[in-house]
Amino acid sequence: MIKQRKIELLAPAKNLECGIEAINHGADAVYIGAPKFGARAAAVNSLEDIAALVGHAHLYNARIYVTINTILKEEELKETEEMIHELYRIGVDALIVQDMGITTLNLPPIPLHASTQMDNRTPEKVRFLADAGFRQVVLARELSLREIRGIHTACPEVPLEIFVHGALCVSYSGQCYVSQACFGRSANRGSCAQFCRMPFNLVDADGKVIAQEKHLLSLKDLNQIDELEQLLDAGASSFKIEGRLKDVSYVKNVTAAYRQKLDSILARRPEYVRASSGTTRFDFTPQLDKSFSRGFTSYFLHGRGGEVASFDTPKSLGEEMGTMKEARGNYLTVAGLKSFNNGDGVCYIDEQGKLQGFRINRVDGNKLYPQEMPRIKPRTVLYRNFDQEFERSLARKSAERKIGVAMTLGETENGFSLVLTDEDANSVTLTLPREKEPARTPQADNLRTQLSKLGNTPFEATQIDIDWTDNWFLPASALADLRRQAVDELLAVRQANYPREVAVLQPTTHAFPQTTLTYLGNVMNPQAASFYAAHGVQSIAPAFEKEPVEDAVLMFCKHCLRHSMGWCPIHQRQRSPYKEPYYLESTDGKRYRLTFDCKNCQMKVSAV
Repeated sequence: MIKQRKIELLAPAKNLECGIEAINHGADAVYIGAPKFGARAAAVNSLEDIAALVGHAHLYNARIYVTINTILKEEELKETEEMIHELYRIGVDALIVQDMGITTLNLPPIPLHASTQMDNRTPEKVRFLADAGFRQVVLARELSLREIRGIHTACPEVPLEIFVHGALCVSYSGQCYVSQACFGRSANRGSCAQFCRMPFNLVDADGKVIAQEKHLLSLKDLNQIDELEQLLDAGASSFKIEGRLKDVSYVKNVTAAYRQKLDSILARRPEYVRASSGTTRFDFTPQLDKSFSRGFTSYFLHGRGGEVASFDTPKSLGEEMGTMKEARGNYLTVAGLKSFNNGDGVCYIDEQGKLQGFRINRVDGNKLYPQEMPRIKPRTVLYRNFDQEFERSLARKSAERKIGVAMTLGETENGFSLVLTDEDANSVTLTLPREKEPARTPQADNLRTQLSKLGNTPFEATQIDIDWTDNWFLPASALADLRRQAVDELLAVRQANYPREVAVLQPTTHAFPQTTLTYLGNVMNPQAASFYAAHGVQSIAPAFEKEPVEDAVLMFCKHCLRHSMGWCPIHQRQRSPYKEPYYLESTDGKRYRLTFDCKNCQMKVSAV
């Protein structure tokens, strides 16, 4: 017998609307911000909205994870504890956390997932977290397939959550302090100032300018849709889409694209099974390059290879459409295989390397009539970053998710019965006492039609059997009432049988992989310190946010500018014509020194 592993598509939700549409478009789970203490301070949600999302998701056996993944001040822990109890009461399935102080609180039996903010990139760290009671671990985005496989081999029973799509942080998550150092806004406290999307000059030790006003730390967006099967085989159990600040059309499109791709894999790989119920049908064709992106990369999944950065702009480019041939009067002619629509947004990189854009008023064949004529040279590549028709299709109802149900209309000694059995083997039987009388005409087709009218319920009839000894007459109104009652009963049974995971956190004392924690440990409160001390850590420094460290490394990046310039001594062996150290200069005149740790294949950024 094949041993099966449940596979989860995990979608983001900025708010209740995004969460519901993520479920409707095929997500097996949704992660959403708590009322406080989430790593996206601009994406908080009320308990009432989270409760409504839980109710909708659980209809489909889909799960709701709530993020409480900031580091916490001591005075915030009591409020956090009370909030966690409320989240458990309304049915939340798990919490995604960073601060180990949470593990010392009086918690309800709710599962904890280890946020990527914990910097989870080694088998030793993942094993420690699993032994400490964490039920799922979110791995660092920078890991390769080989590294993911190594973690899974060492910890085969631990569900591994892998980011597969969306924006990339240039520093290892949880190891970025530049926003706090420069702006007093901590990324570990949910208030990242997006330092990595700013323009910089790159200069050498002699002050020579290597690159000018480029977004040197801004990465392309992750896209692993063609890597899912390899990730499954490497040990991934949860595929995570980034985007708790994205709008609902992004959530619909990206979730649908990954749902379709994942379903095509599951259909031929029986060892992997879907983690929730229902079948989703779409009223549009998902296309990833029609949603926000800075261009796509598979990052370091296959090791260091192609360019991962987007130096020209941190904004969305969208889909490549063709090139501009010439400008005439009030229109442009375009050469390309794709057609534009009235109202589309178009962008391009100008001669100075800056992103420019315009809106199309009218399209006539290969002629574009912009609202204002741009200054653009022939042969410039054009991108569409807003597709009017596509966005209109997503503004409407664009998907439907239904749970299959088999229906049997039978008879009893005193009347009739209706049995409903859903795809998860939940079943209800209702009886209708009624005197039987033969019908004058055949009834089977009418009965099936009436039973199949499941309307706005989450169900669809996949099989309808009429198990009668004779062609009895049963009024449509009576059958409709019986069907409605049976559906209500089945919904109640599904709710009662929802497989909620219970996890009682037990105190542990096994050894943490390190005996010393610097500011990189992000220890913000005494409870977190006591947790690490109980697990063998002998020296515990406070978090950078609590006690800034002079000359601290502020960013730890797998992205390397020396490699981007072609001067990596390990992979390229081409000598640089410039003198190290190199510096980033921001537009306000501040300088940041770059150092290169070739042994660990990292670039480090420090303030000067």
